[in-house]
Amino acid sequence: MSFAALLLELGLTRLFSVVLFYHFAFLAISIALLGLGAGAVFAHLCRAWLWRWSVEQLGTMLCVINAIVIVAVLEVVVHSAVSLHLTWPNFWRLTAVYLVSAVPFFITGLLFSILFARHTEHVTQLYGADLLGGSLACLALLPLLNLIGGPNTILFAALAVCVAGVAWAAPGKRLLPVSLTVILALLIAANFRNSLIDVVYAKGMKREAPLYARWNAISRVEVDQQGLGRAIVIDADAQTSLMNTNPYHWSNDYRRNLMSAAPSVANVLRPHGDFAIIGPGGGVDVLRAVANGSANVTGIEINPIIATNIMRDRFAGYTYHLYQIPEVHLHVSDGRSFVRDSQNQYDVVQMTLVDTWASTAAGAFALSENNLYTVEAFREYFAHLKPDGMIAITRWEFARPREALRVVSQAMEALRQMGVQDSSQNFIVVSDGAPDTDGRPVLVLAKKSPFTLAEQKAVLDHIQGTNGQDPNLNLHVLYLPVTADRPGMAHPAFAQLIRGQDARAFSAAYSYNVAPVTDNAPFFFFTLKPEQVFRGSDQGGIDWKVNLGIAILGIVLLVSMAAVIAFLVLPLALSPETRSGRSLRVLYFIAIGLGYILVEIAFIQRFVLFLGYPTYALTVVVFLMLLSSGAGSVISRRWFSEPTRVYLALAFVIAALLIYVLTLPRLLESLIGLPFAVKLLISASLLIPLGFAMGMPFPSGLRALHLSANSHESRSKHSAIEWAWAMNAASSVLGSVLAIVVAIQFGLTATLACGAAAYVTALLLLSTFRKAAVTI
Repeated sequence: MSFAALLLELGLTRLFSVVLFYHFAFLAISIALLGLGAGAVFAHLCRAWLWRWSVEQLGTMLCVINAIVIVAVLEVVVHSAVSLHLTWPNFWRLTAVYLVSAVPFFITGLLFSILFARHTEHVTQLYGADLLGGSLACLALLPLLNLIGGPNTILFAALAVCVAGVAWAAPGKRLLPVSLTVILALLIAANFRNSLIDVVYAKGMKREAPLYARWNAISRVEVDQQGLGRAIVIDADAQTSLMNTNPYHWSNDYRRNLMSAAPSVANVLRPHGDFAIIGPGGGVDVLRAVANGSANVTGIEINPIIATNIMRDRFAGYTYHLYQIPEVHLHVSDGRSFVRDSQNQYDVVQMTLVDTWASTAAGAFALSENNLYTVEAFREYFAHLKPDGMIAITRWEFARPREALRVVSQAMEALRQMGVQDSSQNFIVVSDGAPDTDGRPVLVLAKKSPFTLAEQKAVLDHIQGTNGQDPNLNLHVLYLPVTADRPGMAHPAFAQLIRGQDARAFSAAYSYNVAPVTDNAPFFFFTLKPEQVFRGSDQGGIDWKVNLGIAILGIVLLVSMAAVIAFLVLPLALSPETRSGRSLRVLYFIAIGLGYILVEIAFIQRFVLFLGYPTYALTVVVFLMLLSSGAGSVISRRWFSEPTRVYLALAFVIAALLIYVLTLPRLLESLIGLPFAVKLLISASLLIPLGFAMGMPFPSGLRALHLSANSHESRSKHSAIEWAWAMNAASSVLGSVLAIVVAIQFGLTATLACGAAAYVTALLLLSTFRKAAVTI
């Protein structure tokens, strides 16, 4: 049951990222925790009625129901027409998806609460099995997404629930769960071959049948026919055109179109240079580099579906085998990790409209930024340039600049940290058309040394069409350095930022947040200041969907709070049993829930950079923490015969977290170049001891609560196990959102520190449990 629940939760993050928007993928965490908590509340309030059935009977019945409900939830999600607009109808559609998706977790929470309450003597083993099942789901997620896709992963969770139903059923009464298991297995097979259940609506629009579509752990990738050309579409959102011309003799149309785009300026300045292209997609930058004379083009593509299945297999002929010619060396890897570990130096390190929200591996909001655009990343790019090399980064820009402006801010700070005190001569910024409200691609070129007069002249010649070339009148200079014979050319915002040489002071006075971001808070794309989010500033801009993430966080927080109050707090507050003086003890379980989720989300983001892939970070962190916490739960009964002695484990957790707050960022940074297998061992050594101790406080608290209640309450009518479970889940619902809010505002280190503070609170509240004379 636990395996199925966590597999469903993680599968929904991937599905939400495609069907809704990547911001909404984070809903899956809150949905799961809310459902589990609401199920526990129902078990608590309806305990007398539920005693009509044995645990085995309830287990069989609820598993069968849950399997059917999971299939229904899948149908609801793939048909969801939730759009990007902040309107009341859209809000209610989102709320409906939220609540419907919580039903399977409600059933799971109901069964778990009944089981925990009726078998309190085995609570440590049960909690350990719960965590073990979750850890196994983490291991299964990646191969399932890669092999059978997103919808089938959800169906596999339903199948796992049916298998649990078979295990619950008494001999002779297994026909229904066994039959349903077979039906689901056949449905998965049929759906794999014929896509019976797939994405119908995405981003509020009905999808047309693609030429090719495939899922993996990173994204859903499809190839669509768009007019006379074809394009790769990622998660029904970001797209990249497939090149359809001979790279050695490209057509006039391709040459004219590609060389009149802003990124072509890098090829004009380094026509024969060595290129490292992060996120080459359908090959636009690769084609431009090869056709201009580069003999060494390194492409770093994170998604194997794009790099292998599309570009080197299914559509290789269409692209004239662009990724298989001798000049092109393609690597399937995370871009930053590859550049950081590379022994080569390049003339140009290039990223053109690489949107990390479209390639987020897990879909969860905690992984929505993958560290490509942090100051530390820019330092690594500069470090792998030849002495006269440059970085060439293209981002969207608008009538009121913010994205490309922040790229400049990042590069300025990186150069300052590398010892370049005045970088005002080190930038060239060119726009592909005049920046407007909707957004235009803007190229930012940055070097470790000043741009020469010859380089600046080459840029102007390319734009003005001298030397017999056609003029590229759509290209606009947004910044050229000041020279002795020319006052310089600059957009006011870029001029003020670059010539002022103080990015943070500029950002504080500017209308958008363009301050440099670091690995501690890698939220590059969030440029709106808080007062702009709900005011609706520039809703037509391409970056609105990115900045909308802040609004979505607020909506998720409000929906989560309302759901927690409606389904957890109010039912418990109105229950006579709950008003019997447990207010302080409930805070203990709230603190434990908050602490665990804050620490887990902070660690996931921290380990993204260390392990190289967001997918690896999610799998490794959650798997190791759940597995070790499960072991800690089982051992806690042996180590702490008196449950309140779990203060020793709490003290260890607090001490370890405080040490990690002070040392973890630098430690991981210093070990980042080690082989992957060694980094896995280091991850295990950092996470397992902490996770082992973090698995002890919750089951020990349940035991202490049970012993305390036994002295004056009837076990059948007044057990508080469901109540404690519900409060723990409620705090985790809110904590999962608060973790990201804290990370955005104050950084990941602060998030981890908040987790430590929650465990300090739990330690202080442990004394509220009355000591029992006997143990269970």
